[in-house]
Amino acid sequence: MAEITAGMVKELREATGLGMMECKKALVETNGDAKAAEELLRIKSGAKASKAASRVTAEGVIGSFLAADGKTGAVAEVNCETDFVAKNDDFMAFARNVAQTVAQKNPADIDALLALPIANGSDTVEETRKALVMKLGENLSVRRFERYETTSGKLATYLHGNKIGVIVNFTGGDESLGKDLAMHIAASKPKSVDASGVNPEDIATERRIAIEKAKESGKPEAMLEKIAEGTVQKFLKEVTLLGQVFVKAEDGKQTIEQLLKNKGASVTAFQMFIVGEGIEKKVEDYAAEVAAAAAAAKKG
Repeated sequence: MAEITAGMVKELREATGLGMMECKKALVETNGDAKAAEELLRIKSGAKASKAASRVTAEGVIGSFLAADGKTGAVAEVNCETDFVAKNDDFMAFARNVAQTVAQKNPADIDALLALPIANGSDTVEETRKALVMKLGENLSVRRFERYETTSGKLATYLHGNKIGVIVNFTGGDESLGKDLAMHIAASKPKSVDASGVNPEDIATERRIAIEKAKESGKPEAMLEKIAEGTVQKFLKEVTLLGQVFVKAEDGKQTIEQLLKNKGASVTAFQMFIVGEGIEKKVEDYAAEVAAAAAAAKKG
């Protein structure tokens, strides 16, 4: 039997929004398999899909750049150790310059980016990073970036508190529509433009959970597939941009697909970065450290 730690329970609780004892019991039943435990909880309690994507688990900012003609743009995530440094003017300027370098130079990867002369500076991105490390006293890193270039469409970018960054490639409509789309994506966090971009494994998981929940509630075998299909379609509406209800819809019903149709527009692609998404942040237990130090001193 795997050891079920408080940290494992905490992570599952944050991912599902359920109680501590429920999460611990699920982990025990699945021998410490967090993914299986989350699925089990969703079957038994109706918990929604993981909320982990909306958690900020490391410090830093998203930098963005959009060319004056709206044809080239980029977003980049730059990380640091503390929120204090994340608010530093020099650090935020570095992130913006990194994004501008990406947009203007089109590097193949992070290593290629670091070797390029940084926008609005005389040193390379890496030399600038090292100088900033010396100045601010924290380790800094450029984690990831996305660049779009369009000839027939338009680009729009949006930053929400420098912690969420979005870039959208769209055709038709105007600048205002682009801003609305980017803001909607930051607020609603779709996984893809439409169903074709959703991971088939995610769809299979939703279908499997729906069938197991229907069985547990006593639904007849003949209804299971129909129930599962309805659940999958609801899931796709929730996680695809076109299926989501527009956050600024006055009637509370207009979907992004309907909005685009009314504007004679379409979305080609989008990218959203959330600072620290997918990074496990080390949690310091200072009380435990003090207790350990006191115990060591007592032994000595």
